[in-house]
This record gives sequence, structure tokens and C-alpha cells, in this order.
Amino acid sequence: MHLLTKALRQRLPPLGATDNQADPLVICKFFYPDFSWNWYAIEFDGHDLFFGFVNGDDPELGYFRLSELKANRGKLGLPIERDRYFTPCPLSLLRATRDL
Repeated sequence: MHLLTKALRQRLPPLGATDNQADPLVICKFFYPDFSWNWYAIEFDGHDLFFGFVNGDDPELGYFRLSELKANRGKLGLPIERDRYFTPCPLSLLRATRDL
């Protein structure tokens, strides 16, 4: 599975594009199939760096890399996947529901 398709690359705004938005749109979700962490992309630099919401031990907004997502494995050794059924939504929805 490709973690980031050409269509998603085109939909993701460049880094900094949503800085002035109170409630930016989350475009895509990445997850461990065998662990509880999720990464939600809001912006992308076009090469490797995302800005988004990381729902892990301490949910936070921050940067994460496509190359790191590709290199990591979950507790059972499974690779990170992209949620093909994720519907883009406002960031406030994810913050309100921590267990997504």
C-alpha cells in the first residue's frame, strides 16, 4: 500500500498554509494496525514532512515524517497503514474524540 497517493499529495496544503485557521481540515489518517497510535495529516511539504495531529500517549499538534512512518513497525511488526476510508474532517472533531 502506498502511504501517500498522488491524489492525497495534491489535496494536502503546503506547510504553513493553515497557520491562521482556527480549525483546519485534517486530510488523511495513518495508523498502526497493531498499536493505538494515529497520525492525522493537515499539511505536507511535498517531500517528507507533515504537520498534523498525533494521537499517541499525549495527543498533540506537531511535525512527523513520511519516511519515519514508512520505517516504523507496531508491536507485532506490522507496518503503518493509511486509513483508506478516512473522511477529511475539522481538527476540532479529532480533539473532541481522543479514541479515534
